[in-house]
Amino acid sequence: MIIGEAGRAAQTVFGDVSSRGPVYGGGGGGGGAFEMEPAELDAVINLWEDQLTKITADGVKIGNIVTALRAPGTDAASTGFVSSGADSLSALQDQNDSMRKYVQGYLTKLKAARDKTVATDQANAELGKTR
Repeated sequence: MIIGEAGRAAQTVFGDVSSRGPVYGGGGGGGGAFEMEPAELDAVINLWEDQLTKITADGVKIGNIVTALRAPGTDAASTGFVSSGADSLSALQDQNDSMRKYVQGYLTKLKAARDKTVATDQANAELGKTR
């Protein structure tokens, strides 16, 4: 079950997440923003952490392939094949590194947003007690 903008955004990034339980998003935020409860942010953070784990594992696999890549012979075709393969793997590793760094930065922002939401909720609760 997908509810709200955050749920649709998560579905766009992660595909069908129905087996992981609902992801709720706040209703109709303005100005390119939306509101979420801390538990909702935790669900989105968990999805992104799962993606980061996969991206990191892919990076390790790419590195292992680069390390194991050897020409089957010394002829021009073999060395050319390995050279082209190494260039392609280098580009793939660069893309993987970029994606990993992006997700790490995004997770930092999501966690900061969650922490700010919790702090704001606590401050508002304290204000309510003093009235």
